[in-house]
Amino acid sequence: MILWCIFALMTAAAIFAVAWPLGRRPRKIVGGSDLVVYKDQLQEIDRDRAAGLIGEAEAETARLEVSRRLLAAADTQPPSAPAMFSPPMLRRRRAAAIAALIILPFGPPSLYVALGSPNIPWEPAFARVNTSQGRESIGSLVSKVEAHLASNPNDGSGWEVIAPVYMRLGRFDDAVTARKKTLALNGDNATRQADLGEALTAAADGVVTADAKAAFEHAVARDPHEVKARYFLGLAAEQDGNIEQAITIWRSLLVGAPAGAPWIKFVGDALARAGGEQVSAPGPSTDDVAAAADMGDEARRDMIRGMVSRLAGRLRDNGADVEGWLRLVRAYTVLGDRDKARNAAADAKRALVDHPDEIKRIDELVKGLGLEG
Repeated sequence: MILWCIFALMTAAAIFAVAWPLGRRPRKIVGGSDLVVYKDQLQEIDRDRAAGLIGEAEAETARLEVSRRLLAAADTQPPSAPAMFSPPMLRRRRAAAIAALIILPFGPPSLYVALGSPNIPWEPAFARVNTSQGRESIGSLVSKVEAHLASNPNDGSGWEVIAPVYMRLGRFDDAVTARKKTLALNGDNATRQADLGEALTAAADGVVTADAKAAFEHAVARDPHEVKARYFLGLAAEQDGNIEQAITIWRSLLVGAPAGAPWIKFVGDALARAGGEQVSAPGPSTDDVAAAADMGDEARRDMIRGMVSRLAGRLRDNGADVEGWLRLVRAYTVLGDRDKARNAAADAKRALVDHPDEIKRIDELVKGLGLEG
């Protein structure tokens, strides 16, 4: 709307600039005053000569000078008003003004309708810029980043941005280079070490090489809960033929998994491939969650406590269910009953005293939940 207002003002200004000079009335020309003065002077010279005030020679000289000035004034006299503003000229001026009033406001829009694209929906300039950028190919964007890094090789953030792009494009050797640059420029941490190990594994067609394993071990040493590194260490164990170790690693990942973690199914599939028993996801079932969604906060909390209470009662009767103990410890932690969670872990270890591997799983969960001490 603002744009059309601006166009209207511009059109009005153009009409005024063209029509105003054409519509002005002719100014009255003030002229001829010099001619009258010079004619009076000639008559005065004749009167002075007749009265004997001047001689014939002096009168002739004066007449010559006044005549010269009279001719000069006549040569510079502008055309008379009737010649400049005759009826035909006035009619032409009015016709030009009327044509300007019609053509200027209606001509450009008519040309735009005929030759332009008035049916294209309006779109902000920012949106048009974003659209053109969105249509730009991934390859051209990567080329721009690569050109930037070629001239700025110490831009750590640039290497960190392009490394995952290389991974998605399948350029694994370039991804390895980018991950190493990121580590060198941005500092060593568990996530960057795990990312480097992943790139090395991908570059080796999925084989966890010695360098990749070293990177994963470094990551776990810095952060024992680094999921990616722990998963690949399980894969390395499986590839080395140490299936039990792979099962133990992947099972411990699932036991400590936060609810709804996107990698639960992926790790569960790996565990099933290795022949390990599936680990039940902690928390209530899908039906339980659906039922709880329609409840108020207090009712929902009471329902969860009821389920936890029933689970605790079942485990008192059948303490050999390690998966149940793991769910119980986690459920108490979620409810904020950390003392009950520690007590449940102690009860589980007493019930599983003859199963050291399962006790180890309880200890790993207690450590992962920060229930020690």
